[in-house]
Amino acid sequence: MKKTVTTLADGRELIYYDAGDDAVRDAVDERPLDPPASGSEIRHDPLLGDAVAIASHRQARTYHPPADECPLCPSRGGRHSEIPADDYEVAVFENRFPSLAGPTGRCEVVCFTADHDASFADLTEERAALVLDAWTDRTAELAELPQVRQVYCFENRGAEIGVTLGHPHGQIYAFPFTAPRTALMQRRAAEHRAATGRNLFDDVVARERADAERVVLTGEHWTAFVPYAAHWPYEVHLYPNRRAPDLRALDDAARTEFPQLYLELLRRFDRLFGPDEPPTPYIAAWHQAPFHDAEREEFGLHLELFTVRRTSGKLKYLAGTESGMSVFINDVPPEVAARRLREVAGK
Repeated sequence: MKKTVTTLADGRELIYYDAGDDAVRDAVDERPLDPPASGSEIRHDPLLGDAVAIASHRQARTYHPPADECPLCPSRGGRHSEIPADDYEVAVFENRFPSLAGPTGRCEVVCFTADHDASFADLTEERAALVLDAWTDRTAELAELPQVRQVYCFENRGAEIGVTLGHPHGQIYAFPFTAPRTALMQRRAAEHRAATGRNLFDDVVARERADAERVVLTGEHWTAFVPYAAHWPYEVHLYPNRRAPDLRALDDAARTEFPQLYLELLRRFDRLFGPDEPPTPYIAAWHQAPFHDAEREEFGLHLELFTVRRTSGKLKYLAGTESGMSVFINDVPPEVAARRLREVAGK
């Protein structure tokens, strides 16, 4: 992998990741840009203890531009975008409208491909491996920032999820705090260790592999399964078989096998609802251990992939119980979801 670091016209960092060492990335951003807005503020909920980012400047962010004005496409034909090069493999840059910036953290955009009409599932295994390298490199770099406590790599896909740019891309948030879901997992892991003497994440994976009813895919180094108490209609968790706290700790064998299994999962998601249904909207979320935590080695790195579509033409909305009380009601039994995801293999 070759990494080329440069800056955009307003001073934001841009990083190209290329599979070969011969790539030349010397294009200059010629846009007359003002300094980026970064007026985010972190406020803490006294009742829940949650951290909330207040970021009013994001109201002005780019919203559903036409394809020929996409800011994530390469700069071609006299039109300048966020990527000055006329082509690229994987590119990462600081978000122009960040939810977190400066002492409150950092937000980055990850462009998976220069092809506007593609999706992650369309990538080759080599390109998916390069994206994994980029996620890992950014996790390592952001871990060195003194204000960063946790790094969250994720992809929102589809208008139903709220995506405002159609180009295949994801994001990276560097939090100055431990995310509430992570903190809850850590508490549960500590309780499990105290009660059993074992690791919670190891036991969850071992149970699913032994039961096998909810397992969707298995490899030598990864296991994908629908969790026993899945919150979403179709939800898959992907774990390395050898526990690692974050992406940096994955061994070479797991890194090599990941693209094959992950791409197959995404392609099965797109086959769930039939050929006449639009591409399946989803969120893909990496859960990594917080930094500078005495118990971080107890945490189990994993990816959670889920869709808000519950059946053809119908979405799962977070209504009164989910939004008001965080009590989920799932219309699709996890065992049925797992069986369906196994059935659509190779279709």
